Amino acid sequence: MSDRKLVDFWFDPACPWAWITSRWIHEVAALRPIDVRWHIMSLAVLNEDKDIPADYRERVGQTLGAVRVLAAAADKYGEEVLGDLYTEIGRRFHDEGRERDRATLAEALTAAGLDSALVAAHDSDEYDEAIRRSHGEGIDLVGQEVGTPVIAVEGTAFFGPVVSPIPRGEAAARLWDGVLLVAGTDGFFELKRSRTRDPIFT
Repeated sequence: MSDRKLVDFWFDPACPWAWITSRWIHEVAALRPIDVRWHIMSLAVLNEDKDIPADYRERVGQTLGAVRVLAAAADKYGEEVLGDLYTEIGRRFHDEGRERDRATLAEALTAAGLDSALVAAHDSDEYDEAIRRSHGEGIDLVGQEVGTPVIAVEGTAFFGPVVSPIPRGEAAARLWDGVLLVAGTDGFFELKRSRTRDPIFT
């Protein structure tokens, strides 16, 4: 029997903190026996019924287009393409600070070896039901008081970790071991402190 762990990772590509966590999980995968399955969630869906400032609601609403493009790619090719496409989108959005527009998304699709015409989903509600379904599968594991990312492994699910900069090498692996230990403790719910630095992507 394999001792590899299956890790499910829900993300919205707009979130810089989720991007850092996703790069951390890649570091972990090089040092621990895990296999990652990528799933979409949506900050727009998460916040649609919440009492939030109007300017934040507008910004969050603008994130849906990229999630729709990811959903279209998953529909055409299968969810196994989400990891590579997320990498291409996230690199452009976060590392390079590119415009979060259709042109950037089309470029990311091409770089991931996918049909750039899928960028048309950006302005379509065709995949919104699939987005809500995937989002719900992740958020139902952890509750409504969290954001992105959501990680589930062997029956244990949690939001985060939120960390900056990206843990690398053995530091990444030690954090993984600690997160699993804490999250897997029966009755454990929360460990938090205020953020004192911005996202660092290097």
